[in-house]
Amino acid sequence: MTKFASPVRRIHPVVICADDYGLSPGVSQAIEGLIAQGRLSATSVMTTLPDWQTSGAGLKALTRQHPADIGLHLTLTEQPPLTACAGLAEGGRLPPVGTVLSRALLRRLPAAAIRNEIRAQLDRFEDVWGDIPDYIDGHQHVHSFPQIGGLLVQEMTRRYGHLPRRPYLRSVFETPGRLRRHGGSTAKGLILTALSLPFDRLAHRAGFQANSSFRGLYDFFMAEDYRPLFRRLLRDPGPRTLIHCHPGQTDDVLKSRDGLTWPRERELAYLSSAACAEDLEEAGVRPARFSALAD
Repeated sequence: MTKFASPVRRIHPVVICADDYGLSPGVSQAIEGLIAQGRLSATSVMTTLPDWQTSGAGLKALTRQHPADIGLHLTLTEQPPLTACAGLAEGGRLPPVGTVLSRALLRRLPAAAIRNEIRAQLDRFEDVWGDIPDYIDGHQHVHSFPQIGGLLVQEMTRRYGHLPRRPYLRSVFETPGRLRRHGGSTAKGLILTALSLPFDRLAHRAGFQANSSFRGLYDFFMAEDYRPLFRRLLRDPGPRTLIHCHPGQTDDVLKSRDGLTWPRERELAYLSSAACAEDLEEAGVRPARFSALAD
């Protein structure tokens, strides 16, 4: 009797990235735990807040045992800046994302101030981490906004353009078809995709790599459990898929800095669960660093 070998199941490497490391101890500790579990393969750091300077060494030690991409979460909204950021920040605080986007679309952002803030945040990252970031993205996706994206690519070219290993950039582009299939916030995804197209072209021309599929947008206050959404996000992974998320534990620091609390706990409960491990296995997805993704 002829025996046939079982087909080898393909495992798809996907970057699973948690935003907002450094926002509060509860958020940072939750992210560290998920990296240790192998559920996350990247996290984006808010260097404008003092937590980064106290937690960076611990994260460095963790990633020696559990490798992950550590990137800069460029922050130009709702938090204190590192510089005066004249013409944008008022009273020591950056404006809401809607204000920043409106001014960006009108090309009325203070370019010199934003350039200095980008440099300061990169400097703070490198001072604490002792190395360049693996990638750069933006809090509330500001890195893809008009003006800001161009200034960011210029600064990255100045700092890293001569290096053999360069940071990658997080594209927020997704096709309309995938947005519909994966559910979540389709309207927001279409807006971000439109913003991302010129930014992605700038990054490509400057020689910086980026993901080709961006997933994870949804209404944080939806009634649906997080698991069904995440299972949809795992469908049909392409060669350079990135899923972003916002897990965290609520503490007093988080409450004082950000309005997003219990949805972070909902994400954390699922991502740390046995159900998440089952869903990753069923989908044939392995959380991976960007360098492991296929071209």
